[in-house]
Amino acid sequence: MRTVGDGVWELPAAGAMRVPVRIFASETLLHAMDDAVFRQAANVATLPGIVDASMVMPDAHWGYGFPIGGVAATDPRSGVISPGGIGFDINCGMRLVRTDLTFDEVQPRLHELVDGLYRRVPAGVGCRGFLEVSASEFDEVLAEGARWAVRRGFGEPDDLVHTEDGGCLAGADPSAVSARAVERGRGQIGTLGSGNHYLEIQVARPEHVVDPGAAAALGIGRPNQVVVMFHCGSRGLGHQVATDYLHVFLRAMTEKYGLAVIDRELACAPFASPEGQRYFAAMKCAANMSFANRQLILHRIREVFADVFGRDARALGLRMVYDVAHNTAKLESHRGRELLVHRKGATRALPPGAPGLPPDLAALGQPAIIGGSMETGSYLLLGVPSGAAAFFSTAHGSGRTMSRTKAKRQFHGAELRRQMAARGIYVRAVSDRGLAEEAGAAYKDIDAVAGAADVAGLSRRVMRLTPIGNVKG
Repeated sequence: MRTVGDGVWELPAAGAMRVPVRIFASETLLHAMDDAVFRQAANVATLPGIVDASMVMPDAHWGYGFPIGGVAATDPRSGVISPGGIGFDINCGMRLVRTDLTFDEVQPRLHELVDGLYRRVPAGVGCRGFLEVSASEFDEVLAEGARWAVRRGFGEPDDLVHTEDGGCLAGADPSAVSARAVERGRGQIGTLGSGNHYLEIQVARPEHVVDPGAAAALGIGRPNQVVVMFHCGSRGLGHQVATDYLHVFLRAMTEKYGLAVIDRELACAPFASPEGQRYFAAMKCAANMSFANRQLILHRIREVFADVFGRDARALGLRMVYDVAHNTAKLESHRGRELLVHRKGATRALPPGAPGLPPDLAALGQPAIIGGSMETGSYLLLGVPSGAAAFFSTAHGSGRTMSRTKAKRQFHGAELRRQMAARGIYVRAVSDRGLAEEAGAAYKDIDAVAGAADVAGLSRRVMRLTPIGNVKG
């Protein structure tokens, strides 16, 4: 391992590696990473067609095939696409919504708000949403994403403007999605799910605002202004799409394309192959389902705030800041060529002036929302020009320091709930065991992660957001 820049480390290519491993982290975060992260990143570096480096974000930890917090670009003509580089929860992502309310206005009604959100936004393993759609209409969801939801009245056109890719990945083909995937996903639109997924009411405290000008430009300029952040993905549909195509790729690699991978979890297919293109189209369907899912959750949030405060959500200022994905593969233009960029547990962070940014964000850059633990806080970041070194990617969250199993052995949900209440954080969770999995001590220091991304030139900090209410799956 050698230093190649401020907060940037490199493991030179060796053996079957086609490119080096490049790690964006502080020295403290680097030493805190499990050795499995480096092994997995080195394995990724052996993939056919990989370009420049196998990259690791500051919050990285062990995952399936790729480390979570892994970025890899491949040549779409000669390279591969790998579901392990996207993950099972396709387009798991973050959405941030600002309000005109302050902490003093929300705090007396916090329990009412959180209880209302808990009732209106289903959470937990296998939970089902409030909206049942026919098979034919679900095809529309898969093809149109959040646009379908807004067309159905579950949102506003401005929501789409402030969603990555307008809330719809073009080229989605519902015929590439299995009947089993549809069965698992059709009833789950508008649900939070479980694991590390959450819905949180947060406060932008003045002492945690790093760039007041950028904060004001993003609509969060008032002292102690309240925002809502939530984290969820494509639910059972995305998991099944990944599972289906991993099986397809494992067969096609050896039987049809003569490909060998160093780890079965890196199963892949030539991107230009029929199998690669079919998976890409199915992945886009799952991504679109996730955009629609977050759009319906936003609709429910607006309903709850309107009911509690007795005023229309527009009058309360509930407007989108941005919606970002952190489990996708996309064709993008980088360094004068088209590349397929896999981001697994990594957030796109475009710089100011980049094509595709809404007009009101063109001078700022793309917001990147990274979630911390429910005990500590989260960050709002902006993309920067130097992010080109990582294909304009940054961290996606704190990153785990211990497994869920270990966290459940070490922490107790009921006690955690009491401790958080003593600090002014009101929590509603489906189970105490699920709550224990997400204890703050099970995650890296969010301040260290956001700071490392800043120093390494991946993104810049705008503000830290402090939780006061949480709905947990």
